[in-house]
Amino acid sequence: MAHILIVEARFYDHLNDLLVAGARGAIEAAGHSCEVLTVPGALELPGAIAMASERGRWDAFVALGVVIRGETYHFEIVANESARGIMALTMDGVAIGNGVLTTEDEAQAIARADPAQLDKGGAAARAALALLDLRDRLG
Repeated sequence: MAHILIVEARFYDHLNDLLVAGARGAIEAAGHSCEVLTVPGALELPGAIAMASERGRWDAFVALGVVIRGETYHFEIVANESARGIMALTMDGVAIGNGVLTTEDEAQAIARADPAQLDKGGAAARAALALLDLRDRLG
């Protein structure tokens, strides 16, 4: 049984609740356990995962959050840099499922976050578990 850390960038509570529910459901359905760690925003996700991975308490990680396009360039910075940081950790061998939604509006975010619709939280958890399995098979 693997122990997974869900790291959520809690900026939109109602959307994060949906993402976490999907991730938790996928992890538990696969017979694994999980914990949730909350950070302020998507830019903090890679740093928190890096710190947690050094502790050796978790087998894999699920990064969750929502970035909705606004009127400024800040959307691109947050979306790109959080994804870059998560990818860098993955390239270093950390098993991470990336469930950070980058959407144009709240309606798109709801459709993607809701476990009864596109369930991107669950998909991110399944991706983390797949990478964990791959890492284990590769030795």
